[in-house]
Amino acid sequence: MKSLLQLQNISKTFLTEEIETRALSCINLSINQGEFLSLSGPSGCGKSTLLSLLGLLDTPSSGHYQLDGIDVSNLSRDQRAKIRRSQIGFVFQSFNLISDLSVAENVMLPLTYQSGLSRSFIHEKVDSVLDKVAMTHRKRHFPSQLSGGQQQRVAVARAIVNNPSFILADEPTGNLDSKNAESVMSLLEQLHDDGCTICMVTHDPASAKRAKRQLAMIDGQLVVDSLTSTPAFHPPQVFEQSTTSS
Repeated sequence: MKSLLQLQNISKTFLTEEIETRALSCINLSINQGEFLSLSGPSGCGKSTLLSLLGLLDTPSSGHYQLDGIDVSNLSRDQRAKIRRSQIGFVFQSFNLISDLSVAENVMLPLTYQSGLSRSFIHEKVDSVLDKVAMTHRKRHFPSQLSGGQQQRVAVARAIVNNPSFILADEPTGNLDSKNAESVMSLLEQLHDDGCTICMVTHDPASAKRAKRQLAMIDGQLVVDSLTSTPAFHPPQVFEQSTTSS
């Protein structure tokens, strides 16, 4: 199975008012294409920080992050934004839909950043992903006219419309009741069955167990990885090939 993401000795430190906070410490992680994994742990353990690094919303203080064989650890903000738009789909707890845009217009947004796409192709693609999440009948509605579960389905459609390399889901059921949470989890499982790579942060043990691989964090370290059934923390490793930071 092809390795899609590789973190090697990743650490992240925040400095505020001369106080140093180590959010991540020596994270070593490999995620293969087509995996569905969950990331759990107590508040403040580093889950959100790790997800931000995976999504290129932030950069590590040290270590290396390889995405599809390319070191993306120290790219510029513009370079990271370009990769995010083309390779990463995000699903957030709060949906993050734009209130004055219709369902179809919200889903269309990631495609508007790509040049050379015809209007007919964009509309066909939007219709295709809305059909996949069973929201075609709501394409002309606005977010305020949808239930929480329907809004999250639209958010998932927006995340997959540009065929990303992987999806990052941050507490995707956190704002939903049990019925809508089940609907969204079933949708993520369906996407995984179709070949999507998914990394999901969740505080819900039941949701975490539905992923094929479960990770747990404590105090900025990966401490459990169900893939190996052993503690996930390893001492620092040495890169096989030296890489010069840009």
